[in-house]
Amino acid sequence: MDRSIAGIILAGGQSRRMGGGDKPLLSLGKARLIDHVAARLRPQVATLALNANGDPARFAGTNLPVLADTVPGYAGPLAGVLTGLEWAATNTSCRSLVTAAGDTPFFPGDLVERLAAAAHERPGAIAVASSDGRWHPTFALWPLGIGNALRHFLVEEDNRRVSAFMERHGFVEVEFPMIEAEGQRIDPFFNINTPDDLAEAERVSQSLRP
Repeated sequence: MDRSIAGIILAGGQSRRMGGGDKPLLSLGKARLIDHVAARLRPQVATLALNANGDPARFAGTNLPVLADTVPGYAGPLAGVLTGLEWAATNTSCRSLVTAAGDTPFFPGDLVERLAAAAHERPGAIAVASSDGRWHPTFALWPLGIGNALRHFLVEEDNRRVSAFMERHGFVEVEFPMIEAEGQRIDPFFNINTPDDLAEAERVSQSLRP
């Protein structure tokens, strides 16, 4: 655990491809997606929160503070990042924020450690995870000092593209290996968007059990 890093789980999306509702509250095995994600991220950070809009009571079982977007209009993942940055700057003594998507249950247990090491080599840069030749902007380490720039980008420029903000600010990619399980190569950042994805996640979960 890095005591200088806060964490936030991004669960503010509208889950259109899943038919609406809250993807993170879907069951995977004997637990909900959000419980899998929280269990992976909580040991890696000093403190953890959840970004979600609407009635926070539906996430009561997580024992996490639930933070609604601080900008209106369901502005996408960057709104959740901004919410986390502003929360961490006001309520913690941390210097950075790591973000994780609430629909991605198999991400690495050394995510924060490796992102932090890369950020140490490039002070001020955003460290973003990648795998199998693709980067995953919702899995990133953000310096708290970029909050004002991000708010301007979202509100004044009305730009919601995560990659565009990262490219403007400066970032470093951190490559994570694929997971090998029972002859399969599984992307650790496999995320669940559709019912078929959820069924695949069940199969992956079974193959990863000891």
